[in-house]
Amino acid sequence: MKRKLPQIEGLVALEAVSRLGTVWQAADELGITRSAVSHRIALLEERLGYEVLERSGRGVSLTRRGKRYANGVCKALGLLVDADDDTDRTAIDGTLRISSTPGFASLWLCDYIVQFHEEYPNVELEIVTDPALDDVSDTSVDAFITYGDGNWPNFLLKKLYDVENLPLCSPKLLSTRGGLERPADVLRFPLLHLTRRDEWSRWLAANGVEVDHAPGILFSDIMVVQAVAIAGQGVMMGNNVTCTGALSAGVLVCPFSSTISGDGSYYLVIDRRKQQRPAVQAFSTWLLGLIEQLRQGDSRAFASERRHS
Repeated sequence: MKRKLPQIEGLVALEAVSRLGTVWQAADELGITRSAVSHRIALLEERLGYEVLERSGRGVSLTRRGKRYANGVCKALGLLVDADDDTDRTAIDGTLRISSTPGFASLWLCDYIVQFHEEYPNVELEIVTDPALDDVSDTSVDAFITYGDGNWPNFLLKKLYDVENLPLCSPKLLSTRGGLERPADVLRFPLLHLTRRDEWSRWLAANGVEVDHAPGILFSDIMVVQAVAIAGQGVMMGNNVTCTGALSAGVLVCPFSSTISGDGSYYLVIDRRKQQRPAVQAFSTWLLGLIEQLRQGDSRAFASERRHS
């Protein structure tokens, strides 16, 4: 008997929900409504004869059987994507203007952006930086790499990284002024702050160290903070995104394992009117694929650099 394959729309919807974890995120990524995502998955369940999602309250989760099926779907769709890798990427051209936060551009994106240029040599790529980390108002920009709470109405959002903050310092500081054995020991050194002092205050409080005012030096630029820390001039409050290069190189180390959550996350933010442009789609696919590859390969594992106190 000839087997009837499920509709591709349902498979794509299931893959998106499985990967992103929520129907609304899948809907945003696919550019359709939440009800459309639910309808496509309902049709898929009808075709399969069993449920792939459990609906509880306002959320959903994969059933045990749904997880197995979703894993197979993800692999199958991945093969389709790989089959398209041999297409002529030189056919994609035009100008692509990307705005990024300065820290992400200088301390993360700069390590990989040439890969995109080599894959899409006819795209005239422009990278600009904006000190306003959550500003998406420049209409000349095709896509933004921003830091914030995800509140950008009418834009397509793709979360890149959640942020964890923790102290970082030069290795040589570990053997000076009595070293860094307990959280309170950081107060022996100048604390290096980026734009405000509350991150250090929150970390100290979370580790049982109460201070009325976190002392130290305030900077407006993450690159300067990192340079001062590498020079052994103090202890910075670093994070798992912009500081991975310095940790991997060994010029910064984590004296403690305790982290605090950042007040935002890194996002790729795209104007919905521009999301169908081939160059924008190419950059989005490349960036998300790179981040997933780095996660799976654990190439710069932040946690592995921590020295437990």
